[in-house]
Amino acid sequence: MIVFAPSPFMLHVNSTACSFDKAAPELPDKLDEAAGSGPVFEEQPVNTIYPEESPEAKITMTCRARANPPIDMNAQKSHYSLAGGNLVISYPHKGKHVGRYSCLASNKYGSVISRSASVQFGYLDFFSSEERESVYVKEGQGAVLLCAPPPHYPAELSFRWILNEFPTFIPLDKRRFVSQITGNLYISKVDASDSGNYSCIASSPAISKSVFSNYIPLVPLAERPIRKYPADFKVKFPDTTAMVGQNITLECFALGNPVPEIRWKKLDGPMPANHEVRMAGAHLHLNNVQIEDAGAYQCEALNSKGKDYHSARLSVEAVPEWVEYINNTEKGLGSEHAMSCEASGKPKPHIRWLKNGKPVNFSKKCGMYQCIAENRHGSSMAMLSCVSCAPTFEHSPVKRELAARNGRVVIECRPRAAPKPTISWSKDTELLHNSTRVFIWEDGSLEILNVTRADEGRYTCFAENDRGKANSTGSLLVTDATKITLAPANGDVKEGEDTALQCAASHDPSLDITFIWYAIRTVLDIKYHIFCLGFYFLQNGSSNGELLIRNVQLKHAGNYSCTAETLVDNVTASAYLLVRGAPGAPGGVRVLNKTEKSITVQWSKGADNHSPITKYTIQFRDAYSKVWKNASTFGNRGGLFPWTDYEFRVIATNTLGTGEPSSPSPKDKTLDSFPVVAPSNVTGGGGTNGELIITWKPVEPLYYYGPNFGYILAFKQKLEQVWRYVTVSDPQARRYVHKDSSIPAKTEFQVKVKAFNSKGDGPYSTTAAIYSADDTPSKAPQIVSGKALSSSTAIFWWSPLNQSTIDGYEVRFWRPQRDPDERDHKVGVSYNENHTRLDGLKPDSHYYIEIRGYNSAGYGPPSDPLQIHTKRSPPKQVPRVTKKYNRQTVSISWECVKPQENEAPVDEYRVLYRKQGHSSGKLYNTKTLFIELPLRSDGNYVVEVRAHTEGGEGPVGQIEIQKTNINFFIFFPVSTYKLCFFIFLHLHLLNIFLNVSIV
Repeated sequence: MIVFAPSPFMLHVNSTACSFDKAAPELPDKLDEAAGSGPVFEEQPVNTIYPEESPEAKITMTCRARANPPIDMNAQKSHYSLAGGNLVISYPHKGKHVGRYSCLASNKYGSVISRSASVQFGYLDFFSSEERESVYVKEGQGAVLLCAPPPHYPAELSFRWILNEFPTFIPLDKRRFVSQITGNLYISKVDASDSGNYSCIASSPAISKSVFSNYIPLVPLAERPIRKYPADFKVKFPDTTAMVGQNITLECFALGNPVPEIRWKKLDGPMPANHEVRMAGAHLHLNNVQIEDAGAYQCEALNSKGKDYHSARLSVEAVPEWVEYINNTEKGLGSEHAMSCEASGKPKPHIRWLKNGKPVNFSKKCGMYQCIAENRHGSSMAMLSCVSCAPTFEHSPVKRELAARNGRVVIECRPRAAPKPTISWSKDTELLHNSTRVFIWEDGSLEILNVTRADEGRYTCFAENDRGKANSTGSLLVTDATKITLAPANGDVKEGEDTALQCAASHDPSLDITFIWYAIRTVLDIKYHIFCLGFYFLQNGSSNGELLIRNVQLKHAGNYSCTAETLVDNVTASAYLLVRGAPGAPGGVRVLNKTEKSITVQWSKGADNHSPITKYTIQFRDAYSKVWKNASTFGNRGGLFPWTDYEFRVIATNTLGTGEPSSPSPKDKTLDSFPVVAPSNVTGGGGTNGELIITWKPVEPLYYYGPNFGYILAFKQKLEQVWRYVTVSDPQARRYVHKDSSIPAKTEFQVKVKAFNSKGDGPYSTTAAIYSADDTPSKAPQIVSGKALSSSTAIFWWSPLNQSTIDGYEVRFWRPQRDPDERDHKVGVSYNENHTRLDGLKPDSHYYIEIRGYNSAGYGPPSDPLQIHTKRSPPKQVPRVTKKYNRQTVSISWECVKPQENEAPVDEYRVLYRKQGHSSGKLYNTKTLFIELPLRSDGNYVVEVRAHTEGGEGPVGQIEIQKTNINFFIFFPVSTYKLCFFIFLHLHLLNIFLNVSIV
């Protein structure tokens, strides 16, 4: 019968419950895969998402099972068909084929049903075609650009943003963040460089499709001075549920100026070891989530203007898992088996049983039983089947065994049979019975203790049940026992030295021997250490297994065991290796008490590694440096800065060396004190009328020495006796503007600055002389004259102003009739100039030019405008140049350049004769259309021809002149042989040095 226990759930099958009735098929005599077995799944269906736009018009759900006889795969019509066990859905239709599917595998021994898997249709629509409105944000404020992704399935999308054009992706940093939940783009502090058109890209990994949104214009609005804003969270992760083993990301991002810093912590315990903070703090990533990672997490955003906090809970759930691992099991008829189906999971799993793919009933037939544990996240499955057959040794005959003298041997007898057979043994012709040395185990194996030579012989196992009987014969051979003859001895070495552990053994000469070393209860893989680590080497002879350890490390200390092993037996001897070395890291470093400039540090002693510790070195680092510094100590105290976060570590030293540093202590802050460092580089000046501008270099945060840090400014006119005082509370401030309309221009002030905090004031800086703002220039420069130099340049002169009242001049020029998008042009000129050249003008155009002086207070009045008219542009026609070589010259000629109606007439041509590769050469001016130039023999030359007009020079036409040889034609009468030879020799030498040809 079938019995269910309440907890844990179990299915019991006993000898009265598992029999076949007359209608059941007859089982074959041999129970193996060739004879028959029920179905077992090798591959089961998985959840499938079918892209609605997929060009492949079918869905395949995988299901593969092995069984004997094979499973009958009957193909079906319509949309569904079977292909080798796989379900194929042709021309899928969303309205018909969405749902959950299971695979049922059957043969004559029973049926099993697979886990269910879903079929869903994936899609990602296009973004709305409506235009996106422009977003206007003041510089320094934060901005949020909404993605508004289109309808889609599945829910998981990834997001990126582009600026102006593809593929210019927005780089993500501390200031810019893209939420992978909403797709929105967040900019914590907008500046002028953020101006542009933004588009959101949404991508579906499940269906490999991406879509783009319409552009969203972002327009930063200039604001001076730029205001500062406290940190304000705009991205807050919600309460989240994760699965065990999953990787998840929690998001937090804040707006603010200065750009906020984001920190994470777990409110109800330490942060998991598997956590990573990414994306400049905006992402908390948890790898391989476990149940213990559940809890409340908090993100904190802070800048100099304020803080913001957000917290939410992470819940962790799990798919069902068996409390104890369950193998798929096959049991014979007449056997009894208890299958535990206790499963863990969150939520708590529901347990149910199936027989042949259907809920269990109280039938007495054998079949395929399945235990299923399931919750909303998934299921786990185990199988049990029962069968019946006569004994067979075909796949497990009794083997030939070897045994060592005085040792123990077990000869196995494992026939396959159902119900369980009766087992008996014989040696040669003698029937064996249990005795003090011989035992027949319950599973049929034969055990012999204290083996002697007399135990050698042939052993037969007999198996019988109600289906039949069978037997199998093996043999036993007795060998000499293995013995350790040289055992390893205890060792004492220093770190970095070499040492050897000896080991030798005697053994039966007919057997091979192997030496295996165990180091600290772990088998040493000698080949791995030789080729990868280089520590262990085995000196292995016929009976010797000495172990060499090179460059001994502290980790090599411990017990070492040498095992001498043959095919028959093994024997082991052990020794202890003591390694002395530099000390281990101290532990438990913490701060006991503190003052403004000192801290008392306490720690616990680390391992001395068998050599007494001679000294400790204390190191520290502050929040502003990553470098560890040695502390100058007196009674474990060191000179430190007030109101500064410090962490400490300790390093131990003995006569064998210096060890690793301890883990850092928790950060701790010294007590506060009044400042001792004054602001530096006090200067200023400039501004508009009635202003005194004071600037300074701020004090570094290391020297704040306490909270509520700021600055006190003292200033007075040079001849006054009473100082005026102003407090600036921003520690990062570097500028202050005092406004008083009664201050005369260019008045000298005495200025000094000091720092303060909640503890008190620091010293003043050195006193600086700073002048109040000047008056704006009161007079306009007078333009003397001006003229156009060409079609694109002009020059003009003016009468300069008093140089003591101005810092320079601004020249503005414009066309009265201009394109709508053409702006005025402005050029800055030094205060000591009285003329300037204007470039980039348009040809044949009227221009107005005006000039005004300026200083730090502003701009003076402009001059009366000067009107000029630029020249017409030179012809665009390129001169067509030809050449003709003469004996010592080359004739260059070109076509006449004919200007168009709006182009200036040609007044002459300019010919540049230059060596190839050089930019300069000899320039010729001519009004003709040709020129004669001398030939050169020192390389190749280029001739350039340009048409010159009052508006400038036109495009260049050019031609190349090749290098030539100078030819001397020498005629002489035939004379004596010596005279001819003499003349020829001299001419030959002349040819060598002067490149002269002889004809």
